Amino acid sequence: METTITTQSSFKRMVHTVNGILPLKIGLGILALLVLVAIFAPLIATHDPYALGEELTAPPGAVHLLGTDGLGRDVFSMIIYGARTSLLIGVVAALISGVIGTLLGGIAGFYRGPLDKVLTEVNNIFLIMPTFFLILLVIALFGSSMLNVMLIIGLTSWVGNARLMRAQAMSLRERTFVLSSTAIGESRIRILFKHIIPNGIFPIIANTTMNISGAILTEAGLSFLGLGDPNVVSWGQIVFNGRAYLTSGWWISTFSGLTIVITVLAFYLIGDGLNRILSPKLRGHH
Repeated sequence: METTITTQSSFKRMVHTVNGILPLKIGLGILALLVLVAIFAPLIATHDPYALGEELTAPPGAVHLLGTDGLGRDVFSMIIYGARTSLLIGVVAALISGVIGTLLGGIAGFYRGPLDKVLTEVNNIFLIMPTFFLILLVIALFGSSMLNVMLIIGLTSWVGNARLMRAQAMSLRERTFVLSSTAIGESRIRILFKHIIPNGIFPIIANTTMNISGAILTEAGLSFLGLGDPNVVSWGQIVFNGRAYLTSGWWISTFSGLTIVITVLAFYLIGDGLNRILSPKLRGHH
């Protein structure tokens, strides 16, 4: 009977892992293509994305593969170069969010007591705060440079990571290897960085990957409202520039919008696949 239960459990774990590998492979394949496009943008782009042309809102054709915008700029080349901006903003903002969330969540869950209460209240404040409007306010005050956009998105999107890490830390602090480390006199800060965070980081990795898509969407939303960095080409900015030409130049916003959707889907698939594979319930207890 016990053997049968163990076999069924192993089979379920295997099926769950296989179901996680497929979306992960698809997502990684799309991401690899996007990274290659971003790296080799100068070789792939057919025109200078910043160069103004004489053909205004020209439809897709042999010369301009995806047409031109209202200023005569090549949409295909803008989308190619926009991959650099959107991926950079998404990755950096998500990394900032991941680091802050991991540290605050780990400290709150491991140390507990008054420190946990304070950090939990800070977490709750950010949770109920309309972060997008906060981002709008900060950008209105300090400018819409790409650095400001990355920082403010990262500094306002760490709440989910902190909650996940706090739950992991609360569970891990009761494990035998942590209690043993405490008993032999290891400092709390050493235990936190040597045992708690490394063993509880897996859900954070999956969640941070999904946060990249959220950061890309936030940047696109800011650019669509005209609050993106005007000195760089981004997909949201292309959509913003094309909204005035939706009837006469539908291709301007459509192709850049599709690129955003595909990129967000790729990161969602990667995050979902990692979450299925790295789930603590499936990895078992150590």
